[in-house]
Amino acid sequence: MKFKAVCVALLALAAMTVPGFAAVPAPVTVPGRPEDRGEDLLPRYEYGLIASQRVDGRQGIAWEDGEYWVSGSTTLSRYDGDWNLVGLNEKPFEGMDGAVNHIGDIDVCGGELYAGVEYFADGIARDIGIAIYDAETLEIKRMYDFDPSSGQTEVFGIAVDPDHGIVWMCSWADGETGRYLYKYAMADGAYLGKAHLQCPPQWLQGVAYFDGCLYLTADDGTADLGEPDHLYRCAADPDGTAMTVTLERTFDDVTMQGEIEGLSFDRRYGCLLVSYNRGAQVVLGMPLGFYEGYEEEIHEIFTYAMQPRG
Repeated sequence: MKFKAVCVALLALAAMTVPGFAAVPAPVTVPGRPEDRGEDLLPRYEYGLIASQRVDGRQGIAWEDGEYWVSGSTTLSRYDGDWNLVGLNEKPFEGMDGAVNHIGDIDVCGGELYAGVEYFADGIARDIGIAIYDAETLEIKRMYDFDPSSGQTEVFGIAVDPDHGIVWMCSWADGETGRYLYKYAMADGAYLGKAHLQCPPQWLQGVAYFDGCLYLTADDGTADLGEPDHLYRCAADPDGTAMTVTLERTFDDVTMQGEIEGLSFDRRYGCLLVSYNRGAQVVLGMPLGFYEGYEEEIHEIFTYAMQPRG
Protein backbone atom coordinates (compact mmCIF):
# COMPACT_ATOMS: atom_id res chain seq x y z
CA MET A 1 0.00 0.00 0.00
CA LYS A 2 1.40 3.40 -0.95
CA PHE A 3 2.32 5.89 1.77
CA LYS A 4 -0.54 8.29 0.98
CA ALA A 5 -3.10 5.48 1.02
CA VAL A 6 -1.76 4.30 4.40
CA CYS A 7 -2.17 7.82 5.83
CA VAL A 8 -5.75 8.04 4.56
CA ALA A 9 -6.60 4.66 6.06
CA LEU A 10 -5.12 5.58 9.45
CA LEU A 11 -6.98 8.91 9.43
CA ALA A 12 -10.28 7.13 8.74
CA LEU A 13 -9.59 4.62 11.54
CA ALA A 14 -8.81 7.44 13.98
CA ALA A 15 -12.03 9.21 13.08
CA MET A 16 -14.01 6.09 13.95
CA THR A 17 -12.21 5.10 17.13
CA VAL A 18 -11.10 8.28 18.89
CA PRO A 19 -13.86 10.10 20.83
CA GLY A 20 -14.17 13.75 19.86
CA PHE A 21 -11.94 13.40 16.79
CA ALA A 22 -12.71 16.01 14.11
CA ALA A 23 -11.63 15.93 10.50
CA VAL A 24 -8.85 18.38 9.64
CA PRO A 25 -10.24 21.23 7.49
CA ALA A 26 -8.90 21.32 3.96
CA PRO A 27 -6.60 24.24 3.02
CA VAL A 28 -8.55 27.18 1.65
CA THR A 29 -6.17 30.05 0.92
CA VAL A 30 -2.87 28.18 0.49
CA PRO A 31 -3.28 25.52 -2.22
CA GLY A 32 -0.81 22.68 -2.08
CA ARG A 33 2.52 22.64 -0.27
CA PRO A 34 5.11 25.35 -1.02
CA GLU A 35 7.96 22.88 -0.55
CA ASP A 36 6.61 20.86 -3.49
CA ARG A 37 7.07 23.87 -5.78
CA GLY A 38 10.82 24.19 -5.55
CA GLU A 39 11.08 27.07 -8.02
CA ASP A 40 8.93 29.22 -5.72
CA LEU A 41 11.45 28.81 -2.89
CA LEU A 42 14.40 30.08 -4.95
CA PRO A 43 15.35 33.68 -5.71
CA ARG A 44 13.55 35.05 -8.75
CA TYR A 45 16.39 37.35 -9.90
CA GLU A 46 20.14 37.75 -9.89
CA TYR A 47 21.27 41.18 -8.67
CA GLY A 48 24.39 43.13 -9.63
CA LEU A 49 25.40 46.33 -7.82
CA ILE A 50 25.85 49.11 -10.37
CA ALA A 51 25.70 52.40 -8.42
CA SER A 52 25.26 54.11 -5.06
CA GLN A 53 23.98 57.60 -4.33
CA ARG A 54 24.09 59.66 -1.14
CA VAL A 55 20.76 61.22 -0.19
CA ASP A 56 19.35 63.33 2.63
CA GLY A 57 16.88 60.83 4.15
CA ARG A 58 17.37 57.65 6.14
CA GLN A 59 14.02 55.87 5.79
CA GLY A 60 12.69 55.08 2.33
CA ILE A 61 12.96 55.31 -1.42
CA ALA A 62 10.34 55.37 -4.20
CA TRP A 63 10.53 55.67 -7.99
CA GLU A 64 8.04 56.69 -10.68
CA ASP A 65 8.42 57.98 -14.23
CA GLY A 66 12.15 58.63 -13.97
CA GLU A 67 12.11 60.52 -10.66
CA TYR A 68 12.96 59.52 -7.09
CA TRP A 69 11.44 60.27 -3.69
CA VAL A 70 13.27 59.80 -0.38
CA SER A 71 11.82 59.87 3.14
CA GLY A 72 13.68 60.93 6.23
CA SER A 73 12.19 60.32 9.65
CA THR A 74 10.65 63.83 9.48
CA THR A 75 11.17 64.91 5.85
CA LEU A 76 10.11 64.14 2.29
CA SER A 77 12.42 64.86 -0.66
CA ARG A 78 11.99 64.67 -4.41
CA TYR A 79 14.87 64.16 -6.88
CA ASP A 80 14.99 64.31 -10.65
CA GLY A 81 16.48 61.50 -12.75
CA ASP A 82 20.02 62.80 -12.17
CA TRP A 83 19.55 62.91 -8.37
CA ASN A 84 19.24 66.69 -8.21
CA LEU A 85 17.05 67.77 -5.30
CA VAL A 86 13.94 69.45 -6.77
CA GLY A 87 11.52 69.36 -3.83
CA LEU A 88 11.60 69.25 -0.02
CA ASN A 89 8.93 69.15 2.69
CA GLU A 90 10.43 69.64 6.16
CA LYS A 91 7.02 69.82 7.86
CA PRO A 92 5.18 66.74 6.53
CA PHE A 93 3.03 66.31 9.70
CA GLU A 94 1.29 69.68 9.63
CA GLY A 95 -2.47 69.32 10.06
CA MET A 96 -2.35 65.74 11.32
CA ASP A 97 -4.05 64.58 14.50
CA GLY A 98 -1.92 63.08 17.26
CA ALA A 99 1.75 63.52 18.08
CA VAL A 100 3.03 62.08 14.79
CA ASN A 101 6.82 62.30 14.45
CA HIS A 102 7.99 59.53 12.13
CA ILE A 103 7.80 58.45 8.48
CA GLY A 104 8.97 55.01 7.38
CA ASP A 105 9.40 53.60 3.89
CA ILE A 106 7.29 55.22 1.16
CA ASP A 107 5.78 54.48 -2.25
CA VAL A 108 4.59 56.53 -5.22
CA CYS A 109 1.75 55.62 -7.59
CA GLY A 110 -0.13 57.74 -10.10
CA GLY A 111 1.40 61.01 -8.95
CA GLU A 112 0.62 60.40 -5.27
CA LEU A 113 3.13 59.63 -2.53
CA TYR A 114 2.05 57.16 0.16
CA ALA A 115 3.70 57.18 3.59
CA GLY A 116 3.13 55.24 6.77
CA VAL A 117 3.22 57.77 9.62
CA GLU A 118 3.23 57.31 13.40
CA TYR A 119 4.60 58.51 16.70
CA PHE A 120 7.75 56.45 17.34
CA ALA A 121 10.22 56.45 20.27
CA ASP A 122 12.50 53.74 21.69
CA GLY A 123 10.82 50.96 19.73
CA ILE A 124 7.25 51.91 20.74
CA ALA A 125 4.71 53.41 18.31
CA ARG A 126 1.22 54.88 18.35
CA ASP A 127 -1.05 57.13 16.22
CA ILE A 128 -0.47 55.03 13.08
CA GLY A 129 -1.90 56.28 9.80
CA ILE A 130 -1.55 56.38 6.01
CA ALA A 131 -0.65 59.82 4.68
CA ILE A 132 -1.08 60.56 0.97
CA TYR A 133 0.81 63.52 -0.54
CA ASP A 134 0.95 65.15 -3.93
CA ALA A 135 4.10 63.64 -5.40
CA GLU A 136 5.10 66.86 -7.16
CA THR A 137 4.47 69.44 -4.45
CA LEU A 138 4.90 67.05 -1.45
CA GLU A 139 1.84 68.65 0.16
CA ILE A 140 -0.58 66.47 2.15
CA LYS A 141 -3.80 65.56 0.28
CA ARG A 142 -5.63 63.14 2.60
CA MET A 143 -5.21 60.66 5.46
CA TYR A 144 -6.44 57.10 6.02
CA ASP A 145 -6.75 55.85 9.60
CA PHE A 146 -5.52 52.38 10.47
CA ASP A 147 -7.83 49.81 12.06
CA PRO A 148 -6.79 48.94 15.65
CA SER A 149 -8.56 45.58 15.34
CA SER A 150 -5.77 44.51 12.95
CA GLY A 151 -3.36 44.07 15.86
CA GLN A 152 -0.77 46.23 14.08
CA THR A 153 1.25 48.26 16.57
CA GLU A 154 3.82 49.92 14.27
CA VAL A 155 4.36 50.81 10.60
CA PHE A 156 7.80 50.96 9.00
CA GLY A 157 6.93 50.30 5.39
CA ILE A 158 4.14 50.80 2.86
CA ALA A 159 3.63 49.51 -0.68
CA VAL A 160 1.03 50.33 -3.32
CA ASP A 161 -0.27 47.35 -5.31
CA PRO A 162 -2.24 48.89 -8.20
CA ASP A 163 -2.99 45.50 -9.75
CA HIS A 164 -5.18 44.57 -6.78
CA GLY A 165 -6.04 48.07 -5.51
CA ILE A 166 -4.31 47.44 -2.18
CA VAL A 167 -1.99 49.38 0.10
CA TRP A 168 0.18 46.90 2.02
CA MET A 169 1.76 47.85 5.36
CA CYS A 170 4.51 46.08 7.32
CA SER A 171 5.58 46.39 10.95
CA TRP A 172 9.16 46.55 12.19
CA ALA A 173 8.23 45.63 15.76
CA ASP A 174 9.12 42.21 17.12
CA GLY A 175 6.50 39.68 18.11
CA GLU A 176 3.07 39.05 16.62
CA THR A 177 2.67 42.42 14.88
CA GLY A 178 5.79 41.86 12.74
CA ARG A 179 4.56 38.51 11.40
CA TYR A 180 1.85 39.97 9.18
CA LEU A 181 1.30 42.27 6.22
CA TYR A 182 -1.75 44.50 6.58
CA LYS A 183 -4.10 45.33 3.69
CA TYR A 184 -6.01 48.56 3.04
CA ALA A 185 -8.06 49.63 0.02
CA MET A 186 -6.40 52.24 -2.19
CA ALA A 187 -9.78 53.79 -3.00
CA ASP A 188 -10.98 54.70 0.49
CA GLY A 189 -8.53 53.31 3.06
CA ALA A 190 -10.89 50.56 4.24
CA TYR A 191 -9.16 47.80 6.21
CA LEU A 192 -9.19 44.55 4.21
CA GLY A 193 -7.49 42.16 6.62
CA LYS A 194 -4.00 40.81 7.10
CA ALA A 195 -1.83 38.04 5.71
CA HIS A 196 0.32 35.83 7.91
CA LEU A 197 3.96 35.66 6.79
CA GLN A 198 5.03 32.04 7.02
CA CYS A 199 8.78 31.76 7.70
CA PRO A 200 8.62 35.46 8.67
CA PRO A 201 11.72 37.68 8.54
CA GLN A 202 12.78 39.64 11.62
CA TRP A 203 12.79 43.45 11.88
CA LEU A 204 11.00 44.33 8.64
CA GLN A 205 11.96 47.76 7.30
CA GLY A 206 10.39 48.15 3.88
CA VAL A 207 7.94 46.60 1.44
CA ALA A 208 7.45 47.12 -2.31
CA TYR A 209 5.23 45.56 -4.96
CA PHE A 210 6.77 44.36 -8.23
CA ASP A 211 5.52 41.99 -10.93
CA GLY A 212 2.98 40.16 -8.78
CA CYS A 213 5.16 39.84 -5.69
CA LEU A 214 5.86 41.74 -2.49
CA TYR A 215 9.53 42.31 -1.66
CA LEU A 216 10.57 42.90 1.95
CA THR A 217 13.76 44.33 3.42
CA ALA A 218 14.74 43.14 6.89
CA ASP A 219 17.33 44.59 9.26
CA ASP A 220 18.16 41.08 10.46
CA GLY A 221 21.94 41.27 10.39
CA THR A 222 23.88 42.42 13.47
CA ALA A 223 25.94 45.35 12.19
CA ASP A 224 28.39 45.20 15.12
CA LEU A 225 29.36 41.71 13.91
CA GLY A 226 29.44 42.63 10.23
CA GLU A 227 26.37 40.53 9.42
CA PRO A 228 24.49 41.53 6.24
CA ASP A 229 20.79 42.34 5.98
CA HIS A 230 18.46 40.63 3.53
CA LEU A 231 15.75 40.92 0.88
CA TYR A 232 12.77 38.56 0.95
CA ARG A 233 9.89 37.81 -1.42
CA CYS A 234 6.34 36.48 -1.26
CA ALA A 235 3.52 36.26 -3.78
CA ALA A 236 1.01 39.10 -3.41
CA ASP A 237 -2.23 37.21 -2.75
CA PRO A 238 -5.05 39.73 -2.16
CA ASP A 239 -7.39 37.06 -0.75
CA GLY A 240 -4.92 34.84 1.08
CA THR A 241 -4.60 34.65 4.84
CA ALA A 242 -0.99 33.41 4.63
CA MET A 243 1.97 33.92 2.29
CA THR A 244 5.18 31.87 2.21
CA VAL A 245 8.36 33.96 2.39
CA THR A 246 11.47 33.22 0.31
CA LEU A 247 14.99 34.58 0.84
CA GLU A 248 15.70 36.62 -2.29
CA ARG A 249 19.08 38.31 -1.71
CA THR A 250 21.87 38.87 0.85
CA PHE A 251 23.39 42.36 0.91
CA ASP A 252 27.05 41.52 1.47
CA ASP A 253 28.28 44.09 -1.06
CA VAL A 254 27.23 47.41 0.48
CA THR A 255 29.82 49.99 1.56
CA MET A 256 29.53 49.04 5.24
CA GLN A 257 27.07 46.92 7.16
CA GLY A 258 24.61 49.16 8.96
CA GLU A 259 20.84 49.46 8.80
CA ILE A 260 18.84 48.56 5.72
CA GLU A 261 15.64 50.56 5.21
CA GLY A 262 13.13 50.89 2.38
CA LEU A 263 13.17 49.71 -1.22
CA SER A 264 11.65 50.41 -4.61
CA PHE A 265 11.96 49.35 -8.25
CA ASP A 266 13.04 51.42 -11.24
CA ARG A 267 10.66 49.86 -13.77
CA ARG A 268 12.22 51.76 -16.66
CA TYR A 269 15.52 49.86 -16.47
CA GLY A 270 14.48 46.91 -14.29
CA CYS A 271 16.54 47.86 -11.25
CA LEU A 272 16.18 47.37 -7.51
CA LEU A 273 16.68 50.45 -5.31
CA VAL A 274 17.61 49.92 -1.64
CA SER A 275 18.03 52.49 1.12
CA TYR A 276 20.94 51.85 3.52
CA ASN A 277 22.40 53.75 6.48
CA ARG A 278 25.95 53.45 7.81
CA GLY A 279 28.08 55.02 10.48
CA ALA A 280 25.60 55.23 13.36
CA GLN A 281 24.97 52.61 16.02
CA VAL A 282 21.22 51.97 16.10
CA VAL A 283 19.35 50.50 19.07
CA LEU A 284 15.58 49.92 18.99
CA GLY A 285 15.34 51.97 15.83
CA MET A 286 17.10 55.00 17.38
CA PRO A 287 20.63 56.15 16.36
CA LEU A 288 22.90 56.25 19.43
CA GLY A 289 26.47 57.35 18.74
CA PHE A 290 28.78 56.58 15.83
CA TYR A 291 31.24 53.93 14.76
CA GLU A 292 34.94 54.74 14.66
CA GLY A 293 35.78 57.05 11.78
CA TYR A 294 32.26 58.51 11.49
CA GLU A 295 30.92 61.80 12.77
CA GLU A 296 27.56 61.52 11.04
CA GLU A 297 25.24 58.89 9.67
CA ILE A 298 25.46 58.44 5.90
CA HIS A 299 22.34 57.63 3.88
CA GLU A 300 22.75 55.89 0.53
CA ILE A 301 20.58 54.42 -2.21
CA PHE A 302 22.10 51.32 -3.80
CA THR A 303 21.00 50.42 -7.33
CA TYR A 304 21.07 46.80 -8.49
CA ALA A 305 20.56 45.53 -12.01
CA MET A 306 18.12 42.61 -12.09
CA GLN A 307 18.36 39.55 -14.32
CA PRO A 308 15.74 36.76 -14.20
CA ARG A 309 17.23 33.45 -13.12
CA GLY A 310 17.18 30.54 -15.49
